[in-house]
Amino acid sequence: MLTRFIASSGLANLADGIAVVVWAWLASLLTRDPLLIAALPVVLRLPWFLFAIPAGLVTDRVDRRNLILAMDILRAIVFTIVTIALWATLPLQPPPETGLAHPGLFALLAVAAVVIGVAEVFRDNAAQTMMPSLVPHNQLEAANGRLWSVELVGNALIGPALGAFLIAAFLPLPFALNALAFAVGALLILMITGRFQPETQASRNWRREFREGWAFLKSSPVLKLLAVSTGVWNLLHQMIVIALVLHVQENLNLGAPAYGLILAAGAIGGIAGGAVGARVVAKLGRGRTAQLMGLQSAVAFALIPFAPNAWALAALFVLSEFTGIIWNTVSVSYRQRIIPDALLGRVNSLYRLLAWGMMPIGLALSGILTRLAEGPLPRETALIVPFIVAGLGSLLLIAIIWRPLGRAFD
Repeated sequence: MLTRFIASSGLANLADGIAVVVWAWLASLLTRDPLLIAALPVVLRLPWFLFAIPAGLVTDRVDRRNLILAMDILRAIVFTIVTIALWATLPLQPPPETGLAHPGLFALLAVAAVVIGVAEVFRDNAAQTMMPSLVPHNQLEAANGRLWSVELVGNALIGPALGAFLIAAFLPLPFALNALAFAVGALLILMITGRFQPETQASRNWRREFREGWAFLKSSPVLKLLAVSTGVWNLLHQMIVIALVLHVQENLNLGAPAYGLILAAGAIGGIAGGAVGARVVAKLGRGRTAQLMGLQSAVAFALIPFAPNAWALAALFVLSEFTGIIWNTVSVSYRQRIIPDALLGRVNSLYRLLAWGMMPIGLALSGILTRLAEGPLPRETALIVPFIVAGLGSLLLIAIIWRPLGRAFD
């Protein structure tokens, strides 16, 4: 069952990896306005802020396998609709410096991104809470490392590169492939047998359920520290990812394939992190591991605006993904182990509200900073302002949390 679960997650993350490139790149084909380009990724990530809590409440009420199945089917349908809409709109008009080419298509894409984002919130929350039902607790680090390695192959190695090549070849192709990936992933989940509903049933009182989850999270200083730290890191990471689109196009004069390969290069480090994460944690301890991974990630972020070419950028993304995955090995395994199964969906959703709800803020902030900087600064300089802010922010973050992380797991 674990193999099918991991394979299904791998396909879902292949689709997510393709989407990393195609949503932002497609927006750049409809406008050159950095704020509008950031808009599609913002609405894709906004559901993490709006629906994380409802997702947790639902996850603790229903069979988690069935919830994953429903969300994968929903995303397959939505990507099919987007594929047909793009096909019908071709050829696209040249993108204006301000405003939009094909505003109707942009609106459809925004609605589709919202639905896909909501489905991702429910699916991912259900998947993380289902994992402890598939393996013993003492094997969570190894199982999560295996899962994240497979996910990274799709999400950060194959997905971005494949999405970039497909969108350069024929615009609707990556969306059609995503529809297929979610459909096959749904079939794999359907083949998993068993009952994956909490043994202790949730009450019928939504407010009481929320208060129970919040009380548990509030009582755990380690969970709060990890949630807030991960949230700020995700905000800074999203600033970098969306700013990279125009930086690669205009400052480095590279196309979609190169952009996809830069993102894909990070997966090499991520896969390595997934492979050695459990051993690193066992050798260094959870607190020391979190400290060192946070420091190395901050250094990578700070160096990104000074990378002179695609190769240097790729190397920094390797370092960033390596450290990020080992950080996740510490934080997610600790969370899965410490939270009771009956509360896992609710506490997990509150945690991810803090950790993932910051993503749309980072995306929007990146576009706002670039827009504001374009007045007093040349455009090529304005395009790297989000990188500079993210680099300084990451160094400040690790300086603030260094000592608390060292004491957190004592």
